[in-house]
Amino acid sequence: MEPAAKLDHNHQLSLKEFPYIVRWKDHRCTRCGRCTAVCPVKAIEPTVKVRRTVYSEGPVPTPESVRKITQVVEQVTDVERHCTGCATCTLVCPNDAIEPEFNPRNKFLHYKNKGGEGYKRGGRRNDPGVSTLDRLKFTRISMLTDPALDAGRHEFRVRTLLGRILPADELPLKKTNGKLIVDSNSNKFIPPVREIFPIMIGSMSIGALSPPMWEGLAMGIAYLNEVEGLPVVMATGEGGVPPGLLKSKFLKYFIIQIASGYFGWDEIIHAIPHMVEDPAAIEIKYGQGAKPGDGGLLMAQKVLKLIASIRGVPQFVDLASPPTHQTKYSIEEAVAKMIQSMSMAWGFRVPVYPKISGTKTARAVLNNLARNPFAAALSIDGEDGGTGAAYNVSIDKMGHPIASNLRECYLDLVKQGKQNELPLIAAGGVAKKGNLAANAAALIMLGASVVSVGKYIMQAAANCFGDELNRCNLCNTGKCPRGITTQDPKLYRRLDSDKVAERVVEVFRSADVELRKIFAPMGRSTELPIGMSDGLSIDDKAMADRLEISYAC
Repeated sequence: MEPAAKLDHNHQLSLKEFPYIVRWKDHRCTRCGRCTAVCPVKAIEPTVKVRRTVYSEGPVPTPESVRKITQVVEQVTDVERHCTGCATCTLVCPNDAIEPEFNPRNKFLHYKNKGGEGYKRGGRRNDPGVSTLDRLKFTRISMLTDPALDAGRHEFRVRTLLGRILPADELPLKKTNGKLIVDSNSNKFIPPVREIFPIMIGSMSIGALSPPMWEGLAMGIAYLNEVEGLPVVMATGEGGVPPGLLKSKFLKYFIIQIASGYFGWDEIIHAIPHMVEDPAAIEIKYGQGAKPGDGGLLMAQKVLKLIASIRGVPQFVDLASPPTHQTKYSIEEAVAKMIQSMSMAWGFRVPVYPKISGTKTARAVLNNLARNPFAAALSIDGEDGGTGAAYNVSIDKMGHPIASNLRECYLDLVKQGKQNELPLIAAGGVAKKGNLAANAAALIMLGASVVSVGKYIMQAAANCFGDELNRCNLCNTGKCPRGITTQDPKLYRRLDSDKVAERVVEVFRSADVELRKIFAPMGRSTELPIGMSDGLSIDDKAMADRLEISYAC
């Protein structure tokens, strides 16, 4: 072997360094080529090998060796084409001849930063452990002292309010003929308020999601409101809104997000005079839980014609959102400019609130908002929030857990006597293990008025492959094998928007039933147990002290 060849071989990686190793069974494989055709990252490829076979024949068998050329499926050892474990190859294989296997001893993070660029991925943090939310238990069960309710037969109204809620003594009401009516002579501003289901779909933009996925979510939301009577709302993300939806009656079920990139807002502003319904709310995004302090990014490979037209940008260019709105550098300025200007655009008929990352500075933001009559709520996105494009170091090492961050903000409002005025929206890691209703109920009892979910909806409604072992998580690349987070027609045609809508409806119907099962033993049927922390316990003394709830083991 030549010295140069030796050097090149020495710098190659073995498969043991990779997070997933593809197990291929030669005796089962018929060489149909389906697995290599569907692999989104081209981690496997068909190739030929020269193999030495030893055999014996004849009356006096003498071992002989023969070299034969055979076709095989081989995993590549290129870091740029590493197997992500999505198992699409397994799905299409007719003979169960191939599957990826997680390699717990991998050293992938040692080699990922090729070209001096940090490793980016979608999904949530590499943490297969049990979260704080999943450790919380509901231990206040009313039986003899306060009779519990029958979750199956009692009449429930699982609803919450989104918007600034004035104290009773500040409402511009007067008593006339024994009835309370609005005082038309009062100059008191009445904040807009929406009654919604306490679980909402969080911000996932059209662009980040494929057209069939976004359409499926939208159809599911419309069906839940119009047919099922569940007032579930959905945030649009910062990618703008399809023109047809802007001028339809279904806009009232959507929260329009404006972020530092202002994508799609030229068309939204021009559509305001033609809107037949106001949106449910306006969300001003300042941060995301998975990448706090960092801006958003939609990579060029996802900016195709449809997305470019909705966002008002050229095709095939990276769309970066700055970390902050460029004309606003403090929460005071944001309150004065963004919240008030958005309120004015819709004639003060629509709730407007900011969304921030979970952080130690959340209380400073909250206290400023508490003094502003136009601030409708505060949305806090914890460290476990899913995302489509973030550096691995941001996902794994930055941010604040939502449980403690929400709790300290709620207790701050309690000290001010404003816990029933400014709603808190909690997000980030909800239903990480699939326990949607239980996680939501726990956050409500810690102080949330609304719970926002995003990644779970993709996993539940479209059978997303991603998990917390860095499986698949190709959301940011435009190569999603399920067709959820891609703009490639060859990939998103795999997704049926009608089935996505059906699953969205099923998810929220089941969440409604499970919330009733949790609230009924506590004697709650028409009022959410917001801040009812005496109903919670945890088996860790330090966590119990931090959250100011009971310790039970």
